Order: sequence, then structure tokens, then C-alpha cells
Amino acid sequence: MDLTIRIAGEAGQGVQTTGNLLAGAFARVGLHVFATQSYMSRIRGGLNWFDVRVGDNEMFSGKEKADVLVALNSDVLDPLRHEVTGRGVVLLDGAGSDGVISIELSKTAKQLTGSAQMANTVAAGAIFNLLGCGLDELCDYLSVQFEKKGEQVVEGNILCARRGAELAALIPALDDAPKSSGAPGTVYNGSQAVGLAAATAGVKLVASYPMTPATGTFTVFAGLADEYGIVVEQAEDEIAAINMVCGATYAGVPAMTTTSGGGFALMCEGLSLAGMMELPVFVLLAQRPGPATGLPTRTGQEDLGFAVHAGHGEFPRALFAPGTPQQAYELTRRAIETAHKFQTPAILLIDQFLADVQKNAPPLDTSLRPVDRHILAEPPDDYVRYAVTPSGISPRALPGTGPFVVCDSDEHTEDGHITEDLNVRMRLQDKRLAKIEGLIAEAMPPEHYGPSGAGTLLVAWGSTYGPCREAVDILNAEGKSAAMVHFAQVWPLAVRAVRSLLREGEAKRVITVEGNATGQFASILRASGALDEHESILRYDGMPFTGEGIAARVAQ
Repeated sequence: MDLTIRIAGEAGQGVQTTGNLLAGAFARVGLHVFATQSYMSRIRGGLNWFDVRVGDNEMFSGKEKADVLVALNSDVLDPLRHEVTGRGVVLLDGAGSDGVISIELSKTAKQLTGSAQMANTVAAGAIFNLLGCGLDELCDYLSVQFEKKGEQVVEGNILCARRGAELAALIPALDDAPKSSGAPGTVYNGSQAVGLAAATAGVKLVASYPMTPATGTFTVFAGLADEYGIVVEQAEDEIAAINMVCGATYAGVPAMTTTSGGGFALMCEGLSLAGMMELPVFVLLAQRPGPATGLPTRTGQEDLGFAVHAGHGEFPRALFAPGTPQQAYELTRRAIETAHKFQTPAILLIDQFLADVQKNAPPLDTSLRPVDRHILAEPPDDYVRYAVTPSGISPRALPGTGPFVVCDSDEHTEDGHITEDLNVRMRLQDKRLAKIEGLIAEAMPPEHYGPSGAGTLLVAWGSTYGPCREAVDILNAEGKSAAMVHFAQVWPLAVRAVRSLLREGEAKRVITVEGNATGQFASILRASGALDEHESILRYDGMPFTGEGIAARVAQ
């Protein structure tokens, strides 16, 4: 059993604050939570909403319609009223109208505290009452959340929550509301998971220029900087940011940058520099719809092809694309480890949906566990930086540790000096590209979910994991036969394993699901020979997929 609460209003009205409060509080009482956001690129005004889906079982996707709509102003009623389920309840902060329940959130907060700022807590109390959740548990959560702001703030929030519950007492409670099922009490979004994983992996420099939706992760690093000893530098632009990362990794410092599509475009020359100098550069690429500025606060999977081919010349790179905050935590570490082991760039692809989505997870490990940087402890006297090896991976020493470490952005000899000897060029380029075989050998196989031999196979990558997984459950519950394969590593691919998986049973209906207009991952699969005849479900309006939406399109 589950239901969705939608908090809607304009930017500046506390939509996000209310949503975050509800997500954390519901998790605290043992409910499963899956929270998503939709917001315009405006500082004030516009139509924004925050969906908090709560249930007694784990959830992986948002829903199309809300069961409870909390309208922070009357302007949201026309666009969103039709997106409330038949059993739904509409609460309006202010004077009501037909089919709408008036509940004075702002006025109540101002009467109780002298300010309307705690209207979100009044709303939380009302919603807890509607769902039949214990108000004492909400108050305990508020005490913890606002403890650092002082006793007066804590008492004000508790007072507002209790009054909100009283205001909602006359509203019939939702009989089929989910009940506590012992879900993990901690909630993470994708931005938090990436930041924490990189910090615990030993990243010591984050150089970035703010760009939505990567700014959330950059902000997380600012909060973790003191605890983990990280230098967080807002560079003057993305070109400076990637070059700072190149300089830091040359000196042996684990470093990374966060950006989105437009910023990544400016980083391409620096990425190529890392390819030539064989530097373990790590890039978080948080996607949004383009081209150009596009829809800066919406979601999309439009940068995959760009990330695979970004930069001039040819050099190896590894691309990972997590599907949940938990995967984002795990794959961030794996990407950093891969970059250092193979001395080549690694890119983590997320998007606005995954950056912002909140989901229960057991507490993530916060202990500092630096990755192996694969640096020689005692370099030999005859050390050369780019020694040719069968694997393509050369021994790595740091400047100032004994031997003379020479690097060059031009083509160079094994000892790092510039050269125009064409035979040397061939040998060193072959050395660099030899790493691809090692990357393929260690590539993550796709995850299979659902019955084997299913009649319909959904092919997902990155953040489409959750919606596709829920679509599989919906379709199988309806008596259809469906399964899913999800790719968390999208480049390079373990081609043989992928071919056998996707070609198992020639009559199978294969449907690729992507958040772009051209089927970019399907193109990669076709080029590898892993995918032949298939259908596509594509979405590129800037909104995320839902499980029920995918299931409906499969059934058409």
C-alpha cells in the first residue's frame, strides 16, 4: 500500500522545505519513502512541486497522480487539480472552494510564532494526522532536526505541528494509508550519496563552477570539507576547474569536478589533457536537457554519446551511470578506483532526477577509506613515467619522491619528453589504448530483474532503473511476462556477456527505455552488435519516467 503527497506552490513558498521535512519524518517512523521534485528555473514564482510517496514496501519510482495535494496558493489548483486521484484530498492554504479543503497554514504559523515561516510544519502535522501517523514521533523528529537552532525554534515547530494536526482532525483520515514497516530511518538523495562516497574514498580537491543539477553535489562537498579535509574550490569557470583537477592528480592528489552538459563541453580540452598525460581525473556529469541552456532544472539522459566521445583524439575512459542513491554511493567509489588503477578519466553520469530523488537506505558508511592510488612507494632509479607495458598501465611515481617525473601534453617518449618520432607515437598510443581491454575485462555486467525468459525485456541505463523495475512488477502483476536489464556501467561494455543476455530468445520483445530523443544507448548497443531489432520508449520533455507510465506504453 502506498500514496503520494504533492506539495505545490511557487518558488520561495517553502515547497522544498515542506517536502524534505515530510520525507525525513516519514522515514523516521519506519515508512518507505520515494520523493521527487519538479521546479522551474526561477528564484521566485512559477509552479513547483515536491512529491513524497510513502508506502509499506520499498518503492523505486514516483507516481503520475497525487493522493493528497497541498496547495500553498490557489494558482496551482488549475494545473494540478486534475492530477489528483479519485480518492484524493486537496488542501489549500487559504480560502477554499468546491472540492477543496481550506486549512490556514500560513495564518496559523504566524499566529503561533509571529512568522509564517513555520507553515511547512503546520502542513506536516496536518498530513501526519491524515495518514494516522503518530504525532509524537513527528515532534521527536522536529526536536532532532532543529536542535542546533535553539529551544525556541524547536518549541515553535512542535507547537505548529500539533496545531496542524488539530486543524486536520475534522478531515476524514485516509483508511488505506500505509503503516510503518520498519523501513530504514535514513533518507539520501543522489547528490548526498555521490558527495559522501567521494569524501570517504579520499578525494581531497573538488574544483567546480556551479551548474544545475551538479550544484547540489558541490554543495554537499562544502558541508563535508572540514570533516574530511577537502579543499572545495569554486573556479572562475569550467576550464579552470578541469585544469586544477589535472594539476592535482599529476601531483598525486585524488581530485574531481562536478558539472553539467554545458560545463562539460568547456572541459573537453582538459579531459583530453588527462587522456594524454594519463591522469586519474574523475568527473561528475549531472545531465539536463539541452542543447545550450535547454531546460536547466529538468531531467534528461542526453549527454551519454557526448561523454563517450568527448575530447579530441582517442583515449580510454570509463563511464558509470547509477540508478539509485545507493548505487550512486557504490559507483562513485568504483569510478574513482577505476580512474586510479587505469590512470585515465572516469565519468559518473547522473541527472536532475537522480540528483534530487530521496529514498530510504541503511546508513551509508562514513568512515574514511582512501582508494588505492597505485603509486610506487620506492620508484627505481631507472624509472620512466610512460613505460610501455602489456596492460598499458605504466608504473606511477609522484614528482619530488626521488626519480625525475616528466609529463608532457604533446606526444611524448616513454620518459615523458616531447617527440615527433612517428614510430614512438604509434607505440605510445597503442600503450594507452591497451587499457581498454583491461577496462572491458573488469566491466560490470548488467543487472537482470524479473523472470528469466520473459516475453518482454526492458533495457535501462542510469536513472531509468527504478521506473523500469516498477513497470516490470506492474506488468507481471497484470499477467504479462516482463523483465529488465539495467546497465550501471555504460562504457566500455562487456560485449560478449551483453550479447548473450540481449539475444537470448530471438522472439523476445526488446524495448529500450531512455530519457532522450534519439536512443543514444541503443545506438551504442547496436554498434557493439549486442542489439538488433527492438522498440524504444523515449522521453525528452524534461520530466522523469514513472513505472506506471512505462507499463502503459508497453501495453499499448
